[in-house]
Amino acid sequence: MADRELEIVARIARGVSDLPSEIWDRLAPAGDPFLSHAFLSLLEQSGSVGEGTGWTPLPVMVERAEHITAAAPAYLKTHSQGEYVFDHGWADAWQRAGGDYYPKLQVSVPFTPCVGRRLLGDDPNALLAALETVTVQNGLSSAHVTFLEDRELEAAVARGWLRRDGLQFHWLNRAYGNFDDFLGALASRKRKAIRKERLAATEGIEIVELRGAGIEPAHWEAMWTFYQHTGARKWGRPYLTRAFFDQAGEAMGNSALMFLALSGGRPIAGALNFVGGDTLYGRYWGAIEDRPFLHFELSYYRAIDFAIAHGLKTIQAGAQGEHKLSRGYEPVITASAHFLPDPGFRGAVADFLVQEREAVRLEMEWARAALPYRSDSSS
Repeated sequence: MADRELEIVARIARGVSDLPSEIWDRLAPAGDPFLSHAFLSLLEQSGSVGEGTGWTPLPVMVERAEHITAAAPAYLKTHSQGEYVFDHGWADAWQRAGGDYYPKLQVSVPFTPCVGRRLLGDDPNALLAALETVTVQNGLSSAHVTFLEDRELEAAVARGWLRRDGLQFHWLNRAYGNFDDFLGALASRKRKAIRKERLAATEGIEIVELRGAGIEPAHWEAMWTFYQHTGARKWGRPYLTRAFFDQAGEAMGNSALMFLALSGGRPIAGALNFVGGDTLYGRYWGAIEDRPFLHFELSYYRAIDFAIAHGLKTIQAGAQGEHKLSRGYEPVITASAHFLPDPGFRGAVADFLVQEREAVRLEMEWARAALPYRSDSSS
């Protein structure tokens, strides 16, 4: 139409930190700490994303009548690390066919496999169209939106994006009054096992809960050390920089929650969480001493204690981890959406995804059957 107020304009910024926080946070859901201007800017300013990391910030925005109505935390990726939705096989296939899979366009929160909004604002179709245009005009192999919510997935699939399913394990608060109420919903054998684990984990150990301003620089220093140990084992090198941990306390405020295990007053292990509106997000764990069941105590049981005490509905404890099942974390289907402009490549991936979704469905059935809840519980 000729009316300029009805025209749609797509824009790309050099990073979230280049945008006014009030504009970004107006579009982002208030209850998700990872979509806040503070968190995404912290990743950029700490050097965790940006030059040399393979994550080039490229937030895409939609304007109507000179007002930003939608935005996506997008990145130009030159590898597939730190996404938790693995497409290395797709990359290999496209490379063998003579194409360049990288760079690709990735809409996600880096290094954060937590379900949440990805198409921010109230203009998802225009935003998806903008992502498609950026992909095609720049000759990119693909665009990916990972760990998105159902209504966003529906909008993407309606436009021809491919759906991919995954499986995580989340804890659901069924109006428990305390941890013993939660244990009461479990089968007797599982209930006894968890009590034994908690006793063993805390033997000779002091565990402290720290939040917001109560997390001092020395605590962040300890958490960085723990994170390095875990990152070196899992990824070869940590994704987050030391500067992230130095700046996280000020940037994230009261949403930061840390459980530290002390031996003789010295921190030996820790778990870093972020508190959302109705969800607790468990993110990083590490230890410099091997203590039986301490991982489960800090990462899962303390999180449950906190969620119950603060009336939170859900705990998202990160990717994978079938060991979470026996500790009351329930299987949940997660989803991603994928735009592949090349019709031949798209067809091959679509065939693969049909088979993969069936495998995920069967895994979901197995996981549901393996849950430790009593048959007469509401779980």
